[in-house]
Amino acid sequence: MKHPLERLGLLTTLAIADLWHDRKVSLCIAASLVAVIAPLLLLFGLKHGVVSQLQDELLRDPRNLEIKLLSSGNYDEQWLSNLQQRPETGFALGMTRSLNTQADLLGSRGHFVDNAEILPTGVGDPLLNMPASALLPGQVILSTAAAERLALAIGDTLRLVVQRRLDGLPERGETALTLVAILPTASFSRPAAFVHPDLLLQLERFRDGFAIHALGASSGQAEDQLAPRYARARLYARDIDSVAPLERWLNAQHIETGSRLADIDNVKAINHVLGVIFGVIAGAALLGCIASLVGAFLANIDRKRRSLALLRLMGFTGPAVAGYIVLQAVVLALVGYLGGLGFYFAGSLAFNELLGGQRITGSFICQITPLHGLAALALALAVAALVALAGATRAIRIQPAESLREL
Repeated sequence: MKHPLERLGLLTTLAIADLWHDRKVSLCIAASLVAVIAPLLLLFGLKHGVVSQLQDELLRDPRNLEIKLLSSGNYDEQWLSNLQQRPETGFALGMTRSLNTQADLLGSRGHFVDNAEILPTGVGDPLLNMPASALLPGQVILSTAAAERLALAIGDTLRLVVQRRLDGLPERGETALTLVAILPTASFSRPAAFVHPDLLLQLERFRDGFAIHALGASSGQAEDQLAPRYARARLYARDIDSVAPLERWLNAQHIETGSRLADIDNVKAINHVLGVIFGVIAGAALLGCIASLVGAFLANIDRKRRSLALLRLMGFTGPAVAGYIVLQAVVLALVGYLGGLGFYFAGSLAFNELLGGQRITGSFICQITPLHGLAALALALAVAALVALAGATRAIRIQPAESLREL
């Protein structure tokens, strides 16, 4: 008695030999599969490529993750800590009142910037996206606009100057900062300085009349045991799906916010619409493909009843004949899939060549991932095998005696 693997090998050899002998019919069945698989792969590639491109553009621009607190409040360290620990939060730092986020910057040889924006930064700042954002006190990161106006390079020193009026007398506070990085214009176009969060608090307390020795101001109230208070926060969500719930959490506290949630919702809406379109077309094509395959396999079995009966007469069992039918369907599905994949690659190259770089489509791409390709292959083989089982049930009922009736 043959080993099961030997019997399977014999069955596979016979199935492939029969397909090759009847190659015209086999080619027609494989071509019908190509006609379904290739358009579906192209359609899914377009959907995946367009949506992925839009999502990548959203993720590449950290401003899409930013949630702006439009109203000023009075928040303590506990509130800020709760905000930072929320699962939707990607980055959060306390901010002072708007009037206290400006200062003059003085460079070398008389270069200066009046009323530059002073913003806090720290580890993981998505706007800066650089290791240098982990600033130490006394360090600063400048935007390109500020660095050019100050004529400074990395490693140079600048002075930050702030003015106040205390007891009717003008006073000036200043501190020296070392430039450790320059932020590209694409990330921040306005003149700005990104500093350690403690320095921003010191600027506010200086203007509020406190003695801030770090700014060279010894007059005013002592800031001993003064708890930090914040008017708002620099806030970024962890990802685009976290923007909406984080904004709702803030709005529930009657905090007015602003974000690019509308742009994010537009991308999600496009994804949903394309998903529905693809689902309907794929479902209709799949049903049509199943109906076509069922008809083709049943007709093929009726045409080969004598050959199948001869297999039974030679000792093949009913399940073996059913496996023979399924093996032929799997081989045809594999050939059809490879043909469809080839047409997909040709079509995707044409789409990317003709539509890429257009004003409307931008860097247009039609692509599927290897995982998508494997999933499509598994689906094609599964559908072919299941459809073949419908014909296999008829093949099992063929009796060996039918091969003798025509002798």
